[in-house]
Amino acid sequence: MKKPRIGVYVCHCGENIAGAVDVKKVREFAEKLPDVVVARDYLFMCSDPGQELIKKDIRDGLVDRVVVASCTPKTHEPIFRRACEAEGLNKYYLEMANIRDQCSWPHWHEKEKATEKAKQLVASAVAKARLLKPLEDMFVELNQDVLVIGGGIAGIFAALDIGNAGYRVYLVEKNPSIGGNMAKLDKTFPTNDCSSCILTPLMVDVANHPNIELLTYSEVESVEGTVGKFRVKVRKKQTWVDWEKCTGCGACLDACPPKAMVPNEFNEGLDTRGAIYIPFPQAVPRKAVIDIDACIKCGGREFGEAPRITRDGKEILAPCEKACPTGACSRTEPKNPEGEVVELEVGAIIVATGYRVMEKTHFKELAAHSPNVITALQMERLISATGPTEGKLIIPADIPKYKAWKKKGRGEDIELRSPEVITFISCVGSRSRKYHTYCSRVCCMYMLKQAMQLKESYPDLEIYISFIDVRAAGKDFDEYYMRCKELGVKIIRGRAGGIQELPDGRLLVRSYDSDIGKPVEIVSDLVVLATAIEPSSSELARKLGISLGVEGFLREKHTKLYPVDTLREGIFICGCAQGPKDIPDSVAQAKAAASSAMALLSKGKMRVEPLIAEVDMEKCSGCGICAPLCPYKAITIEHDGKRRAEINATLCKGCGVCAAECPSKAIDLHGFTFEQILSQIEVFAEFEEA
Repeated sequence: MKKPRIGVYVCHCGENIAGAVDVKKVREFAEKLPDVVVARDYLFMCSDPGQELIKKDIRDGLVDRVVVASCTPKTHEPIFRRACEAEGLNKYYLEMANIRDQCSWPHWHEKEKATEKAKQLVASAVAKARLLKPLEDMFVELNQDVLVIGGGIAGIFAALDIGNAGYRVYLVEKNPSIGGNMAKLDKTFPTNDCSSCILTPLMVDVANHPNIELLTYSEVESVEGTVGKFRVKVRKKQTWVDWEKCTGCGACLDACPPKAMVPNEFNEGLDTRGAIYIPFPQAVPRKAVIDIDACIKCGGREFGEAPRITRDGKEILAPCEKACPTGACSRTEPKNPEGEVVELEVGAIIVATGYRVMEKTHFKELAAHSPNVITALQMERLISATGPTEGKLIIPADIPKYKAWKKKGRGEDIELRSPEVITFISCVGSRSRKYHTYCSRVCCMYMLKQAMQLKESYPDLEIYISFIDVRAAGKDFDEYYMRCKELGVKIIRGRAGGIQELPDGRLLVRSYDSDIGKPVEIVSDLVVLATAIEPSSSELARKLGISLGVEGFLREKHTKLYPVDTLREGIFICGCAQGPKDIPDSVAQAKAAASSAMALLSKGKMRVEPLIAEVDMEKCSGCGICAPLCPYKAITIEHDGKRRAEINATLCKGCGVCAAECPSKAIDLHGFTFEQILSQIEVFAEFEEA
């Protein structure tokens, strides 16, 4: 066997490594290791001049194995592999020693110990490099369809970008209509343009796009397979209305009896909707849905039962059946309460599931029981023209009175109370050790937006905003803040301590103003809580096999370098599913996720690293221990009709669980064989003995 010629290259990484590790001593130590023919050090080994040192030694025939002692292989290994490949050396003849993350960073004030540890890591890497074998990349065919989960603004943009590029897109949304939380907004900062005017044309574009299949009122049931060949089951929930016949005329909505009324989700519970409903006026698709839990079974029969017949031979129909001009509301047709399961095969998945708003009920100290204490999203609905009061500013306690008056045809005058003093309270549930430590990012700006809207419409309205501090760091945001102050919005710098409901229904807000250095009390007619943005994807993350961060949002592969990638290849994240952000940031990230998915799928096939497990059929006993342990379901216990383990190369991710547990040592992990790992352990044992 030809004796290997190993080159060792030690990086200073500026002061990142050299500040704690004596690089010169590590290089001198490496020079004396068996089979090392050259050892060099350089300020930044990943730079062009640093890579050129490696390339020249390969080009000149000095080395046929490369050991780089530098930063983490997670980000730097591809750089050095490309350098080897450029000079004709098999890129898997490279081994790395992570002397930054594992030496200099954890042992910054122990230079002697850090240097000694770096020597051990280099010696271990050299020992493994002697036993490295050339490996060849594999290629797998990619399905070029894409699944986008979530029909908010991020999901809409991701779907449109991919669809416009000619790829097939499935857009899955759990609600009856796309639009997400943005559909509930009245205006958007910092331009105060109409939210619906921006969003509705995009919703219509998605519905009419030839390359986009819209699956609303549907949820992802399961996800199997791997990048390029994801097999996804989507459950289309039962609407109890025939969407093929429904025209969205709305006749059935008015017919639904008052006893079937439940809180309206779109208006954040400020008013009610019927058991049969269309989510909002601009809904896409504009189709009716029956809430089976709210339905009171008008007509005296269950769904799927034949109608009762009167003595004169007439059918007894439910009010919605009578009102529907197309017969879409027929209760006679048998329906599956579990809905319909649709199976899809896609090459990539984009998760854009958005967020939910923290409920006010958590905050008893802020008089959450009062109808006149509302969340900021409820305030959006209150001031919206499509809201429960058609944009009229009245205190929430009077909304039922307004709705009753409107239903009677507005024939008589009623007294509706409008607020004279409104107080906004920031960071309710955000930046809190008790609830969420993170900043929800958009709260400061949407409170300023709502205050500006109200001041412009009602100049005499007295408005207070209680901030911990103002976070207005975006483009034109600080100017927006200054404009609010010019309009007369009063800023209190301090967290509100509590709210007391007074006998007349008004609210006493207790706070502390750090600018004047003393407590303040404000009697308000209406209090708006800027409650935290919360994640809404934990169950979906489990189905997808992707990670959550400590705060519950979907975890990206790398905070700075790969903000839309996940650790599961082929699955991307964007928008508020990844973390709190405003509309422009959500759109930007959605477009980045779409670009990443298209870049992956555009070539039709993908290179797969051969760092996977392989079974030695001569040694395998067919015991089956490995199969249930594999987290990727890559192992089956049958090969050519015999009971032997077989590994699917496209599913295997090289985790090594099977190799570690195999009692026959029949499974080897390419690049991490038993002999290679043992050689590294023996090096550490020698250091321990010395």
